[in-house]
Amino acid sequence: MTTAPARTARPGSRLGDSRAALLVARLTSRVTDRLLGTALAVAACDPPVALHASVPVKVLVLGAATAAWWAAPMVDARPVLASMRWRTLAARHRTTVLPAAAIAVAAATGPAVWLVVCIAALLLAYLLVTDAWTAGVTAPPGRPQATPALAAAAATTVVLLAAQAPVAGRR
Repeated sequence: MTTAPARTARPGSRLGDSRAALLVARLTSRVTDRLLGTALAVAACDPPVALHASVPVKVLVLGAATAAWWAAPMVDARPVLASMRWRTLAARHRTTVLPAAAIAVAAATGPAVWLVVCIAALLLAYLLVTDAWTAGVTAPPGRPQATPALAAAAATTVVLLAAQAPVAGRR
């Protein structure tokens, strides 16, 4: 979970100003996570094709980029279940939903091989940056950093190979 700077009460400050400052702080925190997640989502939408698509498709790509900007930061909090509603679960597990949705969109759009390699590289970078076990405060002390990196690289390789596998009925 991203943390915002502590708010202090100042004489003459308005509550609206502090809410706006808090919103800006939340939307600009963890810029690396947000840039990688947004780039992953946009790359999965096949930008060369989306540039020449209809206006509704361009709006969907913009919506995907906006959703990715929100969903990209690592959720680094204790695993407490507050609700079983889909909205709550999706918000809690958004760093898992984002790459899974990006892979599903990339599979549906069928991008060129060079773009598949770019998506795989962005996926690997995103997984390494947002992995709570390597970068978060919940990471166990003294845990080797190479193991999660190798696991993320192996997972990305499996996804890349699976994306290139021939499927019956696919042309």
